Amino acid sequence: MLEQTIKNQVIDLFSSLKNQYTFQIQIASSHSNKQELISLLEDVASCSDKVNLEISDADGLAFIILKNGVETNVTFKAVPNGHEFTTLLLAVLNLDGIGKNLPDEMLTKRIQAISEKVELKSFISLSCTNCPDVVQALNIMAFLNPNISHEIIDGAINQEEVDQLNIQAVPTVYANGKQLHVGRSSLGELLNKLEEQLGTEFTPESQQQKKYDVIVAGGGPAGVSAAVYSARKGFSVAIVAEKIGGQVTETVSIENMISVPKTSGAELSGNLMKHLHDYPIDILENRVIENLELVDGIKTITTSLNETITAPALIIATGASWRKLNVPGESDYIGSGVAFCTHCDGPFYKDKKVVVIGGGNSGLEAAIDLSSIASEVHILEFMDELKGDQVLQDKIKELSNISITTNAQTLSIDGDGNKVNALKYKDRISEKEEVLTTDGVFVQIGLTANSKVFADAVKTNQIGEIEIDSHCRTNQAGIYAAGDVSIVPYKQIVIAMGEGSKAALSAFDDQIKGLLLAN
Repeated sequence: MLEQTIKNQVIDLFSSLKNQYTFQIQIASSHSNKQELISLLEDVASCSDKVNLEISDADGLAFIILKNGVETNVTFKAVPNGHEFTTLLLAVLNLDGIGKNLPDEMLTKRIQAISEKVELKSFISLSCTNCPDVVQALNIMAFLNPNISHEIIDGAINQEEVDQLNIQAVPTVYANGKQLHVGRSSLGELLNKLEEQLGTEFTPESQQQKKYDVIVAGGGPAGVSAAVYSARKGFSVAIVAEKIGGQVTETVSIENMISVPKTSGAELSGNLMKHLHDYPIDILENRVIENLELVDGIKTITTSLNETITAPALIIATGASWRKLNVPGESDYIGSGVAFCTHCDGPFYKDKKVVVIGGGNSGLEAAIDLSSIASEVHILEFMDELKGDQVLQDKIKELSNISITTNAQTLSIDGDGNKVNALKYKDRISEKEEVLTTDGVFVQIGLTANSKVFADAVKTNQIGEIEIDSHCRTNQAGIYAAGDVSIVPYKQIVIAMGEGSKAALSAFDDQIKGLLLAN
C-alpha cells in the first residue's frame, strides 16, 4: 500500500525508537475498510522491529496503540491515510518522546494540571488540511495526561455519529459530550478552551523574563525567514507564534514557489520548522502576544503563557487572517453551515446548495472546487463585477451549476437554530432585499492584518496594515514589519520570505549604526 520511498522515510523515522509498539486492531470481518486499514498498518509495522500488529473481531473499525504492552489513551476510528498519515507516525514518535511537535515545559505542565477525566472526540475528514493539527494537538494532551482520552473519528466511515450530532464542518471537537471547538486551531488555543470548560489546577509561576537581541513575532514564511537571517547574523533570537507555518498550513497546493514546482502547505510548514532547528533559535510556539511595551527603546512583549520577553529589536510578521462578514448569524453558524475552507468542509455539501461570498481569486477558486461537489453554487460579489483573474472567470463560465450575482450586500445568514438554511442580501443598485435558500455559506472575502496588539506602537493604515519603508522599518526605531501584516503589496509566500530577510538585515544594519534604541 505504501510506496517504497515512503517506507524508506518511515524506516528512517522509526530507526531510533526505544520502546515496543503494537497496533491493536478491532474490526468487523465484513467492514468495507478492513483490508485497507490492515494493509496500511502492516506496511507501517514492517518499517521497524519495534512495531507489530494484533487483529481481533469487533463491531465497527478502530485501533489503539500499545506501548510496551500498555494501552495508550488514543483511539483511531479511521484509516489514517491522506493528511492523517503523519498523525499516525507522530503518535508513535510522540509516545517515544522524540516527536518534533512536543510542547515545551510550560505547556506540558498546563496539560498535566487538568485533573478532571475528559473524553475528547474529534470528527475529521481525510481531505481536511486543518484536521491533522487539531488531532495531533489532542493526541499530545492524551499522551501527556492519563486523565485525557481521545477518539479520532473519520466522518466518512462513521456517518451515523456525524448525522446524530449534525456535524457540517471539520474538525469538530467534543469534550465529555459538549462541543469544544470547530475549525483550525493550535495546541495553545485548544488547551485554553479545555481549561475554560473543565477548570485547571495549573498555577502560573512568577512571571518568566527572557532577554534576546531580536524577537520575531509570527511563524509564517516572513517570520521564519526573519528568524533564520537574524540568527545567521549572530543575534540571539526568539520566534513567538501560535504555529510555525502560520496561514500557509491552510494551503493545499503551492505551485508558485520558484524552484519548487509543487508543494503543500503542510510540507512547507514542516520544512520551515526544520530550517529553524538548524539554528540556535528559541521556538516559542502555541503562544499569543497579548501586549507590547516600549521603555527606553527596549521592546517587551507579554505572551498568553505569562512570559515577558525583551529585546532591542522586534520584527512583526504576524500575517493576516480570514476576514469575516460580521453580519447576524455568521458567528452562530460557524461549523453548522458557515465555513471558510472548501477543501476541509466542501465534502459535507455533496448534492447541496451553497453560496460563496466573494468574487476575488479565493472566491472563484472556492466556487470551482465546490462545483464538483454541490448541486448549485451561487457567487455573491459586493462590487459591480468579479475581481478574480480572467482565467478563473473563464472557467466559471464553463460550469453550468455556478451562478453569479454582483452588487450584492450580505445582510444576514439565517438558520433553524441548528444549521443554515438561507442567506439574505440586498441589491446595492435597486436596494431590493432577496433571500437565497442554501445549505451552506463559504466566506471568501480576503484577509485582515493581525496587527491589533501592535497598533499603539507603530503606524498602520486604514485597513490595519503596518506602514513600513523600503527597508521594512516602521515609524518606531527598532521595530520592523514583514509580510502580510505590512503594507507590502501582493500577499505571496515568496514575497513574505524576502520581506522577512530584509527586515532582519535592516535590524542588523541598525544595530551596527546604534539605531535600534533611537527615539
